[in-house]
Amino acid sequence: MQLEIHHATRYRFAAPVTFALQQVRKTPKSTPHQSVRDWSTEITGGTRQLIFEDHHNNVVELVSLERDTTEITVTSRGRVALEDNHGIVGRHRGPAPLWLYLTQTARTRPGPRVREIVQGIPGETTLERLHALSARIREAVAYEIGASHPDWGAEEALEAGRGVCQDHAHVLVACARQADIPARYVSGYLMLDDRSTQDAMHAWAEAHVEGLGWVGFDVSNGISPDTRYVRVATGLDYGDAAPVSGMRIGGAAEVLEVRIDVSQQ
Repeated sequence: MQLEIHHATRYRFAAPVTFALQQVRKTPKSTPHQSVRDWSTEITGGTRQLIFEDHHNNVVELVSLERDTTEITVTSRGRVALEDNHGIVGRHRGPAPLWLYLTQTARTRPGPRVREIVQGIPGETTLERLHALSARIREAVAYEIGASHPDWGAEEALEAGRGVCQDHAHVLVACARQADIPARYVSGYLMLDDRSTQDAMHAWAEAHVEGLGWVGFDVSNGISPDTRYVRVATGLDYGDAAPVSGMRIGGAAEVLEVRIDVSQQ
């Protein structure tokens, strides 16, 4: 399957920006089952300073905002070809050691609720336990648009009993690491069945299974990623894989507009 993607992000500021430096992660990764046929990013109101791959193998574009800027638009578009491999990404690659993905962060730090979820997970193999864990998390945290807070971690989402795909990913990552299974957060694009236009990227999690390598789990949809999923960025949590992050001086009262179109070509 080949997907065509258009992703536009626009920031508007009530007061001019004095200085800003942003990291943009919108470029999909090429893997054995995902091939980026073409991809481009256009920036209006800012300047691309550098393109590099970070230690998670994410393609990062470093963008500076011009002085007195009140609006910046970052538009990415391209085509990605995908083969179904039942969510299996494959062996661990890149400079980051596998043990790094056992590291808990503020968003994935385990508390009593994470430890309770992990206890007694059924399954004879690691893969079976991970599928059972994903199902248990989906029951514990109901998917509800707008119910989550951007700063929530795994414990907060479990306490609230509701959240979005970002929360589901953080909970699974936290639980897997608690069970001594390397896990990472994934951001990317998902072709929806009922519409092509979206206002946010999707998120899921991957865990490392001996003999298989990295395997994806989308708790929100109760499946492992298939040919509708395009992997873009991975990391210890959302902070490492966010489509845009950085620092800014000035530029008060920010307004963000996002439009994403994903369709089969």
